[in-house]
Formats: sequence, C-alpha cells, structure tokens
Amino acid sequence: MTIPVWVLMAFAFWTLITLLMSVGIYRWSQILTKKMQIKDFRADQVEGSDFYCRAMRAHMNCIENLPVYGALVLVIYIAGIQSQLLNALALILLAARILQTLIHLSFHPTNTTASFRFLFFFTQVICMFWMGIYTAVRLL
Repeated sequence: MTIPVWVLMAFAFWTLITLLMSVGIYRWSQILTKKMQIKDFRADQVEGSDFYCRAMRAHMNCIENLPVYGALVLVIYIAGIQSQLLNALALILLAARILQTLIHLSFHPTNTTASFRFLFFFTQVICMFWMGIYTAVRLL
C-alpha cells in the first residue's frame, strides 16, 4: 500500500478514536452515572459540558474532511500515481489533523487556540488542494 492509502486508514482510525475517547466516554459516563438518559443525546442539538461540545465539533471536523481526502486518495490510487511529494503531503495532513483535534479537545476556546486550530485546518486544506492539483496535472 502507498503512504496516502496508509494515511487514509490512519485518518479513519483517528476519527474513530476521537469518537470513542471523547464523545463516547462522555456520553457513557453520563448514562452510567444516571445523570442523563441515552435519549437525552439529540443529534440536532448538542448540549452538555464545554468539553463535550468541543468533542462533538472535533469529531465532526474529522467526519467533514475524511471524505474529501478519501476521494483524492481513491483517484491517486486508481491512477497509480506515486511520488515523494504526495507521501509528504499525506503525512503532513495527518499530523495537522491530529494536532487540530488535540487542540480542540485539550484547550478552552480562546483567540490563540482558535488561531492554532485554524492553522492546522488550513494546512490540511492546502495539502489536499496540492495533492489534487498535482494529481490532475499528472493525469493530463
């Protein structure tokens, strides 16, 4: 398997870890301590502690970006394109994704933390654009 494919698997795994280790632990701790019932967790309205709201947002950030990266990797893989540049961009993207999530979960929102989160989000966007443009040029 290529590095971008391995990164896709790692990205998917990170998305699951984020769900289970933040949202899942919070919800089940609330349910098992009888502070909330399972029906109290509505999909259309996020309510709970500040950490829980940040955890939900961090998980959704993963969910929102995973399909875009997955589509790029699918095209790269089907086209049989391999390069050190794509490998580096994939690894940078994964590192930025993990850092964005960790900042989201670990720190209360301030201008500084939001700026760092945005920096790591924007890094991912640049990596995906660069991968897409590089692939498109190679396919022409």
